[in-house]
Amino acid sequence: MSEKYYHGVRVVEEGTGIASPVNGTSGLQVIVGTAPVNLTDDPEASVNVPVLCSNMQDAKKRLGYSTDFEAYTLCQSMYANFIAYGVAPVVFINVLDPAVHKKENEAKEYSVIKGQAVIDDVLGILKSSIVVKLGETALEEDTDYLLSFDSSGHLVITLISDQAAEAKSLMVESTSIDPSQVTAEDIIGGYDVMTGKESGFEVLRQVYPRTGMAPALLLAPGWSHDPEVGAVMISKCEYINGVFSAECLLDLDTTKTRLYTDVPKIKEESGYQDKHALVMWPMTQIGDTKLYYSALFGAMAQYTDASNDNVPSLYLSNKVINIDKAVLADGTEVFMDREQANTLNAAGIITLISEGSWRSWGNNTSVYPEVKDVKDRWIACRRMFTWMSNNLITIYHDRVDSPANYRLIESICDSENIRLNSYVSDGKLAGGRIEYNEDENSVENVLTGQVIFHIYMAAFTPAEDIVFVLKFDPELLADSLSGTGGAS
Repeated sequence: MSEKYYHGVRVVEEGTGIASPVNGTSGLQVIVGTAPVNLTDDPEASVNVPVLCSNMQDAKKRLGYSTDFEAYTLCQSMYANFIAYGVAPVVFINVLDPAVHKKENEAKEYSVIKGQAVIDDVLGILKSSIVVKLGETALEEDTDYLLSFDSSGHLVITLISDQAAEAKSLMVESTSIDPSQVTAEDIIGGYDVMTGKESGFEVLRQVYPRTGMAPALLLAPGWSHDPEVGAVMISKCEYINGVFSAECLLDLDTTKTRLYTDVPKIKEESGYQDKHALVMWPMTQIGDTKLYYSALFGAMAQYTDASNDNVPSLYLSNKVINIDKAVLADGTEVFMDREQANTLNAAGIITLISEGSWRSWGNNTSVYPEVKDVKDRWIACRRMFTWMSNNLITIYHDRVDSPANYRLIESICDSENIRLNSYVSDGKLAGGRIEYNEDENSVENVLTGQVIFHIYMAAFTPAEDIVFVLKFDPELLADSLSGTGGAS
């Protein structure tokens, strides 16, 4: 059929514009969870593969979107990144498989109103499963009817043929996806030796080969409070693709205690103690909707990095976080003052305080207080070391297999010193330099193909404890009474 011919004046309405997200990859999030893929054109295409999304429209098209954040956990991060913070890109890994996690719906008769029947009592319907009957006659999609979803995710059957136009009711059979069937084992995933397919967090390996970007933050809101999932996330933070590293954001289970004093014990029992793990408590709430803290923290981290020239040198504590409440899973509100919040910080837990506005609170990774090494304890220091390691791997990959001559050594030293000096002058590093030691690079060593460089760098520690010493000075009083004094 030839392209449609237009002549005259036309008007096409476009959806309300949303500001373009801030882009930054130093805090690239890789998030594993569930999505309402039945809302997409090809539900099977987004199962256990890394899906790189640049905005909410992209995420809706490829993964679907629902405000049922408990059932569809990836949607928490879609909201946090694309709406609350306006930051991109984000990599999502959906583990909900329509071929596995599904349920049969009871056949039911639905009324037709103005040529449409709305399946308003069932969600998650797969279009491919629909059987529509008018009496005993089975109708055909695209011939007798069209299928679409309304804004609430309900399936809408629009009748288009003369045969169906006069229908008063339709009998509908369907199958729905069932997120309640997804388990922690699905999130953890694995490798199928028979098919060669990866699932869950095993798909993390595919992120760099598919996108060219190294993962920076690993998340699983709605799942990471499960110690088994958290343990796997921690194990995935190093040797990604054999070379890269990342941090993981772990929630603590808010159903296990109502007292902040018991939270450190929950962290200990969960086994969450690692230099790459950032542990947080409690949950958050925006309007009437609860979100796991990690979803918003991840978005805030990536936004902060992107606003800082794509460098993760800033601390994330004391940053305003866009929430209405801090809550437990049952909706109980949590209000902690600084002293209480500091109790959690002392146990390596990030929390929330409200002082005019809600703020993130805590600078320690989960390895604290057992480990006090500066580069492993402080979050920004740890992230800078991880980021620098990943950068060195990607920046100098093109030099691999070059002749190991003086020109190569000089080129790497010059390039890296220039790069490090630029971060120092911008205030993103306290100092940095690269050195090549000839004694360490003996002829025998170079003959094996190995060239060794040393990079020394110092990231800034946080001004976490600012102390003003206030003292009464009697001499100032005496000067004032004599008429000779005043503020200096």
